[in-house]
Amino acid sequence: MFSRMNPTLRGFLIIALIALVVIVLNLYVALASLYVIAQIAFFLAIAFFLYLLWRERRDDVATWPTRAKFAFYGGALLIVVAIGAFILDRPRGRSALAFVLIVGISAFAMWRTWRDQHTYS
Repeated sequence: MFSRMNPTLRGFLIIALIALVVIVLNLYVALASLYVIAQIAFFLAIAFFLYLLWRERRDDVATWPTRAKFAFYGGALLIVVAIGAFILDRPRGRSALAFVLIVGISAFAMWRTWRDQHTYS
């Protein structure tokens, strides 16, 4: 019966079962602790991914002018700091809009710098 059930319904039933176990066994504190650990792991995964990108392309970036390096690395650093602040503070309203704008403008600055250094005309 369970294998012939609609996959969406089966997924919702599994979620409801997990929620019921958390409520019955009073596991709110454990769930909150796991959530904090997952946030930290996600932040570290983003930082590690950026490190791998940097390590793979550092020889290319080393040939860029100082101003281009500053803009590129500054944008990456600003994105990492903004994501860290977002995880710690959980902004709402205007602060959340500022976060999105900071990440977007920093990513655009990094992309524009990379594109300018790879345009040969």
